[in-house]
Amino acid sequence: MLTVDKRAVAMAHSLRRLMATAAPRIGDTKVQMSLLEPGKYINYQRIEDNLAIVRKRLNRPLTLSEKILYGHLDDPHHQEIERGKTYLKLRPDRVACQDATAQMALLQFMSAGMPTTAVPTTVHCDHLIEAQVGGAQDLARAIDINKEVYDFLATATAKYGIGFWKPGSGIIHQIILENYAFPGGLMIGTDSHTPNAGGLGMVACGVGGADAVDVMANIPWELKCPKAIGVRLTGKIGGWTTPKDVILKVAGILTVKGGTGAIVEYTGPGVESLSCTGMATICNMGAEIGATTSLFPFNSRMADYLNATKRPEIAKYAQSFAHNLTPDAGAEYDQVIEINLSELEPHINGPFTPDLATPLSQFKDAVKANKWPEELKVALIGSCTNSSYEDMSRSASIAKEAIDHGLSVKSKFTITPGSEQVRATIERDGQIAAFEKVGGVVLANACGPCIGQWDRRDVKKGEVNSIITSYNRNFTGRNDANPATHAFVASPDIVTAMAFAGDLTFNPVTDTLKGADGKEFKFSDPTGHELPPRGYDPGENTFQPPPEDRASVNVAVDPKSDRLQLLKPFKPWNGEDPKNMPVLIKVKGKCTTDHISAGGPWLKYRGHLQNISQNCLIGAINEVNGEANKVQNLETGEWGAVPATAAYYRDRGIPWVVIGDSNYGEGSSREHAALEPRYLGGMAIIVRSFARIHETNLKKQGMLALTFVDPADYEKIRGDDRVDIEGLKTFAEGKNLTLIVHHKDGQVDRIPLAHSFNQGQIEWFKAGSALNLMAAKAN
Repeated sequence: MLTVDKRAVAMAHSLRRLMATAAPRIGDTKVQMSLLEPGKYINYQRIEDNLAIVRKRLNRPLTLSEKILYGHLDDPHHQEIERGKTYLKLRPDRVACQDATAQMALLQFMSAGMPTTAVPTTVHCDHLIEAQVGGAQDLARAIDINKEVYDFLATATAKYGIGFWKPGSGIIHQIILENYAFPGGLMIGTDSHTPNAGGLGMVACGVGGADAVDVMANIPWELKCPKAIGVRLTGKIGGWTTPKDVILKVAGILTVKGGTGAIVEYTGPGVESLSCTGMATICNMGAEIGATTSLFPFNSRMADYLNATKRPEIAKYAQSFAHNLTPDAGAEYDQVIEINLSELEPHINGPFTPDLATPLSQFKDAVKANKWPEELKVALIGSCTNSSYEDMSRSASIAKEAIDHGLSVKSKFTITPGSEQVRATIERDGQIAAFEKVGGVVLANACGPCIGQWDRRDVKKGEVNSIITSYNRNFTGRNDANPATHAFVASPDIVTAMAFAGDLTFNPVTDTLKGADGKEFKFSDPTGHELPPRGYDPGENTFQPPPEDRASVNVAVDPKSDRLQLLKPFKPWNGEDPKNMPVLIKVKGKCTTDHISAGGPWLKYRGHLQNISQNCLIGAINEVNGEANKVQNLETGEWGAVPATAAYYRDRGIPWVVIGDSNYGEGSSREHAALEPRYLGGMAIIVRSFARIHETNLKKQGMLALTFVDPADYEKIRGDDRVDIEGLKTFAEGKNLTLIVHHKDGQVDRIPLAHSFNQGQIEWFKAGSALNLMAAKAN
């Protein structure tokens, strides 16, 4: 006869009751991060668990960026957390690389000796396609010219388990938004406009390739705990005003360095009047104010976009997690900006800097007062900032109205679709036909003129002229390598309308044009669909997933190549304080990464450190003579090019320093701007202040990134000085170093230098680079 233990039965009943009443965990639901990455799931449970710990420690309301960042902490129990001071160690969900920077990132990852990346990673071919005559022909030409690089990227990604987006796929940031971005995620990307994904509520930060390699190799990503800037939006956007005008206005308020060290969070009731892709535009161009990233709280417009891009499960999952995808009530910001969208008018920013913001109603007067060239030579729409279906359909509505009045464009007019999906959809829905009917040229789905990949032939170099774009960046010579080109930035709506006037003083809100019938007409307010009513057409399949069998894949690198070169480790610090170092160049004024490592034709050498180093600092202005790429060799007395002079010192074992001004290294995330001076033998870059990404890139490559304690001490340095750096033998976090300046007349200055190195970063310097330290630990 079977006997039953009554106590066991009672315990079983109790256990069942407990199981039945236990609250479900957010992690019990499994939702894929991307339709293209089976088995890789969104980890909301980590955020939930980490925040439970962090909330107890901080005992205060959290901003949205804090929730996402602290939710990705590597060690939430012991991590020091103080805005603007402590360094956070974070575990990003994914890494994204564009083809120009991916070459060096993959070359570095290969030297780490790992079989696959630790987190989902993608590479996107968008930077190496030069705009010349039109999309199809330019793409074919790029595939031919860049075959060696594309073969390397295709085989390296296949070897290491990385998703590969082929040439013609589109611009990295649009592909990310369409396929990979999700609310609450943390992503790093080797491009400064990675924050585009903030339009889907993701903390997405631009980094150098060395940072990407760390995360790919399962090492936490280090970021100085950002401050938080809140931009409160009220009212409702409409008429000629677009989301682009929000960031153009913010850029005018904060300037190119006002967001440095901070994340910009957009809040308030006005957010609901912005589309998801419009929010992405705002976040994208947040890179121009130096912000770590920008983002929006999860809302219905994000859900609409996720549904339209066939990710309804993510939309539903984010909705269930919405309490951690919006800021807490009472969360405090370090700075708050208020913008009433109902009162915001269109803006035009530039020339030569993206933060010179002028309201449209005042722009005509500014053109005349500053004697900017009034004739508009070229109008360009698209790029990663403004190439969504909504952008294209609004611009097409202007083109169609012009067609109704028998007009064609007076300026040259180019259109860059952001992705193959957008291109195929606007071709199906008639927007491309409208653009071409008025004389527009549709370029390849790539960065093109936005990053200087533009074979421009309508003006000669040095010829003063004006262009207007819907891009994000307009530094001197950025788009066409012509320093005399005045580049202005506006919304696609304003850019398109101005193309029909051919004149910078035209205001489409108030001014009229004459139709083919001789009658005056004024453009109607632009209209367009936020999302395609018939759904997206995916177009050609341009994605290469990693193969099942990766062991047999051989990475293609020709030892004789002039475009790809395997890396050799940099030498470690010799343990001595460096003495008698020449000042290679004292840089005067703005020095962006374009000045330090030029783009355009130099992009082809992004995988070959020796060759690309021939552009090192060739765009920087020497304070001594006011010229670019002309410095004095203090050993020989001769004047020559910066790279040649640097190499002369290096080859004779003479380390050197660069002296720079404020916000040194602003602009692109390109780590070549740090790799090149390191390769050419530099010891230190000493400036008034750094842009965030560039400072980190220098540290990663084993260079000293130092700042004057008193910015006025910049003036004490002369171009023919030699310097010592004291204090490296006791190099420590928070402890100043000393610059001993030996002037040619025999006088000596002692100048205190600050730094932001923590102990781990000091070890990078001692080892010769972060990669050296990683390899040493692996061995």
